[in-house]
Amino acid sequence: MSRSSSIKPQPKQPLYEADLHLWAAQQAALLREGRLSELDAMHIAEELDDVGSEIYQRLESALTVLLMHMLKWEFQPDKRSRSWEATIREQRRRVEKLIRTNPSLKSKLAEALAEGYQNGRDRASGETDLPVETFPEACPYGWEDILKREFSLGAQGAAKRP
Repeated sequence: MSRSSSIKPQPKQPLYEADLHLWAAQQAALLREGRLSELDAMHIAEELDDVGSEIYQRLESALTVLLMHMLKWEFQPDKRSRSWEATIREQRRRVEKLIRTNPSLKSKLAEALAEGYQNGRDRASGETDLPVETFPEACPYGWEDILKREFSLGAQGAAKRP
């Protein structure tokens, strides 16, 4: 008996599982053509749910990085850098844009902030080598601080450069 004859053919995968990109393009074409009865409604609904979840995850991720750098700035003032400043500015822009382009996220800000802070606190601990207990258990920053508080080395930053 040859080796190949012992291999059983796999059942054909649905296109949704085999090639998500092609499936999505086909579903979009069906929608544009008004061929609604041919749509894969169940999987379209799942994908739409995933899109919403991914947008929320992007908000939480931006808050995680932003809050981590704010904590590092507060708890390691001797290590402040222009890079930290730039990261704070960038993540603020990301948070503001996500909220501006997805206003419904406003209803989830408290949840995203709580999750982002816990993740940021853990990451700040890892990057600073300070025990996680060094940082407040709950987020010490209000939205005004998170989005507007100044984080700038000013003239001292220029003096620190070699």
